[in-house]
Amino acid sequence: MTLGRRIFATAAAGLLAAAAFGGPAHAEGVALRMTVWTGNKAHLQLLDDIAAAYRKDHPEIASITFETLPFDGYTTALTTQIAGGNAPDLAWIFENAAPDFVSSGVLLPLQDVLRATPGYGYDDLLPSATALWRRDDVLYAYPFSTSPFGVFVNLDLLKQAGVTAPAERIAAGSWSWDNAVADAAAVHAKTGKAGLVVRDFDYKLWDNLATIWNGWGAAPWSADGKSCGFDQPAMAEAMRFLHKAVFTDQAMPGPGAPADFFAGDAAMTITQISRAALLKDGAFAWDLVPLPQGPAGEYAVIGQAGIGVFKAGANAQAAASFLAFLSNPENSARLAQYFPPPRKSQLVVDLLAKANPMLKPAQIEAVVVRGIEIGAVKPSHTGNAQIAQVVRAGLDTLWQPDADVDAALQAVCGRIRPLLAR
Repeated sequence: MTLGRRIFATAAAGLLAAAAFGGPAHAEGVALRMTVWTGNKAHLQLLDDIAAAYRKDHPEIASITFETLPFDGYTTALTTQIAGGNAPDLAWIFENAAPDFVSSGVLLPLQDVLRATPGYGYDDLLPSATALWRRDDVLYAYPFSTSPFGVFVNLDLLKQAGVTAPAERIAAGSWSWDNAVADAAAVHAKTGKAGLVVRDFDYKLWDNLATIWNGWGAAPWSADGKSCGFDQPAMAEAMRFLHKAVFTDQAMPGPGAPADFFAGDAAMTITQISRAALLKDGAFAWDLVPLPQGPAGEYAVIGQAGIGVFKAGANAQAAASFLAFLSNPENSARLAQYFPPPRKSQLVVDLLAKANPMLKPAQIEAVVVRGIEIGAVKPSHTGNAQIAQVVRAGLDTLWQPDADVDAALQAVCGRIRPLLAR
């Protein structure tokens, strides 16, 4: 049994123990607790507002609290709570942990509750958006955020460096990875600021590099999850390109040299649209554009997050009912200002523009709507925690100026092949 499966087996046992000995969470009613990884005040205020609206019509719910766990290490903290018998009633779940949670048996099937909720519109949920969260046509988590990655651009820094804006390159058909890296290197050389930053990567969260290597048609493993892809030609070409961008071109900051785009320290950053809120102070002119074209052509990468209900908890049915309210069409539209919805009726520019006033309709069309249409979800695998740790350790040898890229990737495959085969 892999580490990931042992964690979830222990977690399931913890939930069952809690169910056996637990009772109502509050003497005067039900107290629901939901874990999230956001500490953004606007996000939390919106969640609190929705929860308050729900409680007005549900006096049996004494409270609904949203507990923020650190983004880095979130899944580990969550599974530790579960294994210790202190599971939340609901939880945000990363896409890379979806296979473990869906297959673990700890989550409550949701489709019957959602279908039975008046006005819910279950069939409005895009099958492509729910695929990662389903098993044998049973939905185990609601994908509240299906968010494509885009490139935020500091137009002031580009102008200062005399670099062509990506929108102009898009219009000319030249928005490619070769040109993006050349432009980023020029900004660094002329201003001393960072060129391009893959936000949240920091040479640790390597799966965020899918935003680059997918442009080469590369993947860390095969579609069935059984074969390693790090040593395949497309991945090797993409990672050689990335290594050169960091250590030769100096288009991207190297290990130990963080740069915050939203503080004005970088010309471009790859991240999701929810980060647009960080630009509200108007410190510099900016744009949002799709990922550059790679050798494999146009592509998009999607980050997803689901909300699951833990089925063995004392409040499982109450939690599912609240989730149905939280994700109904009205509240889905409200959440859309931060988290692109999985509803096909809501993936329209007019609605998304109203929910995201900082974004222009053209940006929403190009990055969000088009991105969801063609995008691939970031990589995930059962036993993901152990695989991710092994890959991260293996890639450490790659982040050096004189690294043998091909040898490093072959070594990664040697380490994870036994894990993929389980």
